[in-house]
Amino acid sequence: MGSGTSTQHHFAFQNAERAFKAAALIQRWYRRYMARLEMRRRCTWNIFQSIEYAGQQDQVKLHDFFSYLMDHFTPSSHNERDFLTRIFTEERFAQDSQMEKCSDYESIEVPDSYRGPHLSFPLLPDHATALVEAFRLKQQLHARYVLNLLYETKKHLVQLPNINRVSTCYSEEITVCGDLHGQLDDLIFIFYKNGLPSPERSYVFNGDFVDRGKDSVEILMILFAFMLVYPKEFHLNRGNHEDPMVNLRYGFTKEVMSKYKIHGKEILRTLKDVFCWLPLATLIDEKVLILHGGVSDITDLELLDKIERCKIVSIMRCKTRQKSENQMEEQRIANQKSSAQGPIPWFLPQSRSLPSSPLRLGPYKAHKSSRSSSIPSGGSLDGRELSQRVRSSVELELERCRQQAGLLVTEEKEEPSCSASETDSDTGELRKPTQEEWRQVVDILWSDPMAQEGCKANTIRGGGCYFGPDVTEQLLQKYKLQFLIRSHECKPEGYEFCHNRKVLTIFSASNYYEVGSNRGAYVKLGPALTPHIVQYQANKVTHTLTMRQRISRVEESALRALREKLFAHSSNLLIEFKKHDVDKVGLITLSDWAAVVESVLHLGLPWRMLRPQLVNSSAGNMLEYKSWLKNLAEEQLSRENIQSSLLETLYRNRSNLETIFRIIDSDHSGFISLDELRQTWKLFSSHMNIDVTDDCICDLARSIDFNKDGHIDINEFLEAFRLVEKTCPEGDASECPQATNAEDSGCSSPGAC
Repeated sequence: MGSGTSTQHHFAFQNAERAFKAAALIQRWYRRYMARLEMRRRCTWNIFQSIEYAGQQDQVKLHDFFSYLMDHFTPSSHNERDFLTRIFTEERFAQDSQMEKCSDYESIEVPDSYRGPHLSFPLLPDHATALVEAFRLKQQLHARYVLNLLYETKKHLVQLPNINRVSTCYSEEITVCGDLHGQLDDLIFIFYKNGLPSPERSYVFNGDFVDRGKDSVEILMILFAFMLVYPKEFHLNRGNHEDPMVNLRYGFTKEVMSKYKIHGKEILRTLKDVFCWLPLATLIDEKVLILHGGVSDITDLELLDKIERCKIVSIMRCKTRQKSENQMEEQRIANQKSSAQGPIPWFLPQSRSLPSSPLRLGPYKAHKSSRSSSIPSGGSLDGRELSQRVRSSVELELERCRQQAGLLVTEEKEEPSCSASETDSDTGELRKPTQEEWRQVVDILWSDPMAQEGCKANTIRGGGCYFGPDVTEQLLQKYKLQFLIRSHECKPEGYEFCHNRKVLTIFSASNYYEVGSNRGAYVKLGPALTPHIVQYQANKVTHTLTMRQRISRVEESALRALREKLFAHSSNLLIEFKKHDVDKVGLITLSDWAAVVESVLHLGLPWRMLRPQLVNSSAGNMLEYKSWLKNLAEEQLSRENIQSSLLETLYRNRSNLETIFRIIDSDHSGFISLDELRQTWKLFSSHMNIDVTDDCICDLARSIDFNKDGHIDINEFLEAFRLVEKTCPEGDASECPQATNAEDSGCSSPGAC
């Protein structure tokens, strides 16, 4: 009996031991499997992010190149000066202000056949809700309503401060959303999951509403409508993509013109004004600062709150007004006097034009001067200007009193605009921001956090800076803040904490790079200001895929984009490969291959880890590079029936060429006219010291205009660059002349700000 029991215990012990060993093996295998998946996911993420940031660098270089040309070109006539200013600068003209009059949209008739949503002002909650439903059903808003909504939006925005103040006392919670980038499904999903905006449910959308996605117009209309319906509960911050120059490259300009072919120009011009009036940041309970990009070691919230943001139309071009040493010294003395007299704290609500009461001018005179014009002035106000400002302030106060009393406003007031003190006395044009003011805005829209201490230039994006935990802590202590909420960066989980949980990144565009690439997220804040993160996937397809399927799908997309990038630089790669092939045998080591690819593409990727996915065959530790480049070309040619050298040029330059086309097409007509081509060609010929006659330019335009309709469209423009490319001798691309490369041209620009 005892022996049988002992035997049973022995077998039970053996079974348990085998079970533990099996469990340990399964656990080890699972951990390795998950580690490999995570490594693939991170590597895929680095590919997408590196290619995205390389495109942003190209955008900055291209714009710097054109800015340099403009700064060093002397127009010979008024027409040339007007044309170049209209293309390459962001200054607004008096005739553009006519766009803002009611007659511009009131003169547009809505046909009886129109079946889309209708709007009437003032907007009601039902109007905004109807817009969401109409856009969900793929309906389009008529151009008349678009312009009317933009007009009302600007009227509201000009009354807002640079930094909005929001309190949790008046609503149950505040929801903060990050980048949407034209992805309407994400916005609809947020409203479905979290609820529509209401007096009890406030929202803050933190910039980058447009570009890349196909529904940027619809997103703007929904956001602007809810902001007008709930002005105290619905808030918008400006992002780096709310910029007309950025929109030229990343698709929003093209989307507007394709959806509104007749009135697209008016919509784009009006949007340019609306974008520059968007607030720069939002402050919740004076404790949580929300801004799009980040901060730097010179970020000054007091200065940001005083800047006339309407003057910074595009961040891409630093068109500034330089201060003299005497002006700067006068400003310093004035600031000292102002601080001694006890200026209004930066965190208190302040008017855009004057203090709320025009009679309280005595103790705040110096501070009031800098507040109203945003650029501190050394001189005092004259009687005429002071009278104009007081009258404007009184009218604003009366307007607020009428609205609070529930009285109807029978007379349409002229919307606030920059006062006389904000214009140059000689030219009558708007005074430009100083270098310091421009830098402040660039930093909060373009910067990214980093793990290291300090603050350094953001060379990866080409704008803004990288700021460390010490910079964050310094800002939080200076202004008595708890933490920062930012967006600007796509994160795999839709959010990410850094800097000891003092910086929270929120990104609301799910599946940003590819279906399954990332989740979207938003954060909810209650009175305790404890962040509650909500994650989601707006695309239903992702719910049917396993983790391995999602990663494989995203990895395939990333590698395809990377192979296109490699193919686009085939000629440069071949030249560098030959330098390492000393014996001229057509072979290089895999280490040399990785070094060459990084030296040409500058993507900062782990090429050794990526080699198995990019190099199919290699003899030992050697690579036959000509065969590898040929395989790259065949892969791309299988999808495009174009000669290899031409396709390479097109892949490398297409984004830059499309951006150049839209820059030259200054009236956004979708065509380049003969006059636009003539003026632009004079700019290039002046830079290259080449004398080109008008007859030569006309001959060039006729040769590019293949269908002979008198205009050059985007396809003809791209085809012209294809025809310029020379065919390389077989097997020797190093002897082939390089095609025109706007990207390379931008690299040598000394005119970068």
